[in-house]
Amino acid sequence: MTATTIAPLSATQSQLVFRAVMEALARPGTVGRLPVAEAAGPPPALLPLLALADLGTPACVLADSGEWADVVRAMTFAPAAALAEARLVSALRPVTDQELASLRTGTPTAPEDGALACLSVTGIQPLPAGQGPDGAGAGQGRVLRLSGPGIAGSTDLLVTGLPPGFAATRRELTSGFPAGADLLLVAPDGNLAGLPRTTQIDEETR
Repeated sequence: MTATTIAPLSATQSQLVFRAVMEALARPGTVGRLPVAEAAGPPPALLPLLALADLGTPACVLADSGEWADVVRAMTFAPAAALAEARLVSALRPVTDQELASLRTGTPTAPEDGALACLSVTGIQPLPAGQGPDGAGAGQGRVLRLSGPGIAGSTDLLVTGLPPGFAATRRELTSGFPAGADLLLVAPDGNLAGLPRTTQIDEETR
């Protein structure tokens, strides 16, 4: 896979990705969907970065090889940055708690400098009130109970593929609110859930 074999996002595709991202962040815990490209296209977790990055946006791609970082540079001209300095992050492999903790958070006087990080997970399943998880992934998933702005009461998500200390690490990321990092969870099928820094998360394993 090289940058020359991937077609850039069209204006329409970029707009669809942008809308999906904004909707996910405005309605935390609601499972939306990214416009997933053909099988040979970019991984879903890379789409927000491709749609949002530009010359003035330091970007970081966490992947098993540097090829997707080359794609980002070729398509967006965004400057490559270390994880702790990036404004946009796409993790195409599972992140560690240490990597999550190192995301850029901005400051109380410049919270807009915090990162938006797109994290690959293996699955996202909404859980209606009073209903437990079903399906084969239930035994290895983490139930995130979300509350805060944009959520009526609370809502539950079953997410597989998160690092072990996700909820605690994320609380540290947002402890200096309004500084913090905003997260997008992205599954291989394009399912998407937003976790802005305003959202409170409690976690249990099922």
